[in-house]
Amino acid sequence: MNRKMFDCRDLPGECTLAISGQEEEVVRAQAEHAIALHMALDDDQLRPWIRSLLKDEPAMREPALPEPAR
Repeated sequence: MNRKMFDCRDLPGECTLAISGQEEEVVRAQAEHAIALHMALDDDQLRPWIRSLLKDEPAMREPALPEPAR
């Protein structure tokens, strides 16, 4: 399952919070953040709006292993 992310930097304003995880976790956490810090209304439109702005999280690469000493 792909991880999703919501990045407040994609919106107007000064907030720099980015949240990533499973889709439902991100929607829940972002809704709590929007309500508590941005005074968003907790109405029927908030979570669908958040969901519409989710992006796939870029895949993380495995760090390169150091070359063994010879």
